[in-house]
Amino acid sequence: MMKKIFYILPYVALLLFSISIKSQEIDWGQINGNNAFNIINIQNPDIGSYDATVQIGNHNSAELLINERTKLSVAQIGDYNKLLFNNSFTETKVNNSITTQGHNNIIDITGSNSISDDMKINVKGDNVTIFMRNY
Repeated sequence: MMKKIFYILPYVALLLFSISIKSQEIDWGQINGNNAFNIINIQNPDIGSYDATVQIGNHNSAELLINERTKLSVAQIGDYNKLLFNNSFTETKVNNSITTQGHNNIIDITGSNSISDDMKINVKGDNVTIFMRNY
């Protein structure tokens, strides 16, 4: 239980300090690590390009090349995780969520299509590599 609270606290802190939230519309008791990004999206429905990146650990990196129709949520929990996401060559609408829990994971995604829209990737483990090309 204590370990779970340790992972949820950074999401709540992100919500409290990085965006202005309409407090009357949020039941704070319902916020957790699984729905924090969805709550951000609900609060900001009119934004165009959007990315929320949360990194907890050492030596994590995220290289995001996105277009104005991209909505991307990224969480990297652990050490030496790397995300490369490139959606700058297409006008395809993207609304993806990528979560990595572990160490030394690499996710490399290029492009988007109708199959990859609303895609959610959850990686739990160490030394996992995912290469995805959408043309």
